[in-house]
Amino acid sequence: MKVVRLIFLILHLGIFLLLVGMLLNAYVPPKVFPWFNLLSLGFPILISAYILLTIFWIFSWKKRGIVFLLLGLLFFNSVTRWINYSSVKSETPDLKIVSFNAKNGGFGVKNIESYINSQNADIVLFQEYGGNKKYHFEGLKEGPESPIITMFSKYRIIDHKQLIESDYEYNNAYATQTDIEIKGKTYRIINMYLQPFKFEKKMVKLDGNSEEDKQKVKDVVKRLIPTFKMHQEQIAVIRKSVENSPYPVILAGDFNSVPNSYEYYHLVDGLKDAFVEAGKGSATSFHDYKFPIRIDYVFTSESIQPLSYKVDRSVKLSDHYPVLTTFKLER
Repeated sequence: MKVVRLIFLILHLGIFLLLVGMLLNAYVPPKVFPWFNLLSLGFPILISAYILLTIFWIFSWKKRGIVFLLLGLLFFNSVTRWINYSSVKSETPDLKIVSFNAKNGGFGVKNIESYINSQNADIVLFQEYGGNKKYHFEGLKEGPESPIITMFSKYRIIDHKQLIESDYEYNNAYATQTDIEIKGKTYRIINMYLQPFKFEKKMVKLDGNSEEDKQKVKDVVKRLIPTFKMHQEQIAVIRKSVENSPYPVILAGDFNSVPNSYEYYHLVDGLKDAFVEAGKGSATSFHDYKFPIRIDYVFTSESIQPLSYKVDRSVKLSDHYPVLTTFKLER
């Protein structure tokens, strides 16, 4: 039993160090050391193993259980970015936003139109909407056309600017900033779609063949590392728009990045994660793999209060679930 406990202790310490490495994404950019960003992808597994081993030590009446429990508090905020239970807010919302990666409308434009019309949203932000597809929503007008992302709004658009534009060869990302007037005040809406990893299920599914699986892992890493570095460049452009905005900001879209990643830390800087503020349950929004993956987000300036955040799992109109958020705006 002593040998087993020693193995568990070494394993527990190893997992703790990996989780600490993940926290360094707040400071270390991918172009300097991309491997910390890889750790963020495995956070659900790492934290689950850490919690189970902590429970094992506590039930074994070992003092180290208390030590690991206290050290685990370092990762509390990291957990709430995946799973959260906020109290219900009683205020009446001023704004409702739907953000949705529509997978190029492949599940049916009419189905998407019917769903969006049922939501009575004030603003709808699409990613991968299918540039050649036309959507018609009740009471919403489409903003300036873009090939990958688009926006529909009940409110008047004052200004619009492309921040990142895809070249379809090297760069497949896109981001826009749109200034809109809501009840006499101007807000900046940034709709973004960071560089995708372009994975297919067969590329990440391990078959038990050691040589083939090893090659698959190598191929995955070869795609991940360059994409992390591209994200760093794309984030710099978006951060400039946020920091220079004279108006309160709502930043939303498909970040193609998980919580606790370099992308997350540097995009949320100075903003609030609407899920952390008002979400309940799991924030997992990408459902094509049997693994918890949150890559869709809504961030806001401090002056905008998130009242609710819902990942709507009642519909499957894409490989992403729609994200529904409501807000109380500044007076």
